[in-house]
Amino acid sequence: MQEKILFVDDEQNILNSMRRQLHGKFKIVTALGPEKGLHVVNSSGPFAVIVSDLRMPIMNGIEFLSRVREISPDSVRMVLSGNADLADAIDAVNEGNIFRFLVKPCSSISLLKSLKQGVEQYRLVTAEKELLEKTLKGSIEVLSDVLSMASQDAFGRASRIKRYVREIATHLGVENTWQMETAAMLSQIGWIVLSSDILKKVYLGEDLTDEEQQLFDMQPMMASEFLKHIPRIEEVSRIIAYQEKHFDGGGIPRDSLAGDQIPLGARILKVVLDFDVLEARGVPKANALLRMKKKKGLYDPGVLSAFEAMFGIESKYEVKDLSIAELEPHMILGQNIYTTSGALLISKGNEIGRVVLTRLKMIAETTRIKEPVRVFIPLRL
Repeated sequence: MQEKILFVDDEQNILNSMRRQLHGKFKIVTALGPEKGLHVVNSSGPFAVIVSDLRMPIMNGIEFLSRVREISPDSVRMVLSGNADLADAIDAVNEGNIFRFLVKPCSSISLLKSLKQGVEQYRLVTAEKELLEKTLKGSIEVLSDVLSMASQDAFGRASRIKRYVREIATHLGVENTWQMETAAMLSQIGWIVLSSDILKKVYLGEDLTDEEQQLFDMQPMMASEFLKHIPRIEEVSRIIAYQEKHFDGGGIPRDSLAGDQIPLGARILKVVLDFDVLEARGVPKANALLRMKKKKGLYDPGVLSAFEAMFGIESKYEVKDLSIAELEPHMILGQNIYTTSGALLISKGNEIGRVVLTRLKMIAETTRIKEPVRVFIPLRL
């Protein structure tokens, strides 16, 4: 698909001239004045290149392109002006992050060359961004798969709390929840260093030795340190580092952050992680929430209220009894899966992912599994 180029000027005859001059060479869109230009960027973008006049009423070209940078950061921005001096050029480069500063009258050859270079720059930026996003997604999937193979209990816990985190964040009006969901899914990476005895004590509510407690306190920071070297998930790493932080400033890590200074994702994680432990100990949901509400200072009251409000989450799922062959990704196990000899394969509450499903079907080829299996199916599927 041919990339679009937007020209913005307060003189219609100049815009018409650009259309004639570049006809057949690029897909040209024009806007009369900066206000119309912003509307077009919002409604008809993305644009590979945006070229603006410098001297325009209401908003000059530097202000306009600075606004454009916020709306469409990948678009390559240029100035084409008949009234320019060195100070204007410097301001344009510094404030609008301008790729080219062209002065009218600009020859067709120079204009065409600059636009071609602008389009190539846009392609380079978007290709690199796409590659980075695919690499990031792949890295997260690999880490999730590693967690699944290293500790089915930790993976199951991460799967359960991810759903709660997504629902709470949505209830609180968070538009893009991917960082929080990713933090939830990778929050248990640090559990790999903990022995099964420590994990069992945590879930049963038994006291840990000083050494065991120290190891347990270290696992969020270890996970955070491990993840922060992956590009673009710095905020995910920070959320995980603060997942055991108390709302009043206590807890781990021991620093001065408290209240709203703690990342919202971490405040949500603290609530759902503690709730998951209580539920694993057999405490009914209503009682678990009541216990948590009595612990003043541990949790963000707003997050607790949102959590209480979304307890009807199960109503968003269809319940079915299926064979192993009928299971699909994103279904949630409503019961433990056992072999016919009584060996536990996967605990209830796990969201079925690619690795889990492959593992189950491989086992089913050589070992008899108790079927059917009760699952919760998200209505969006």
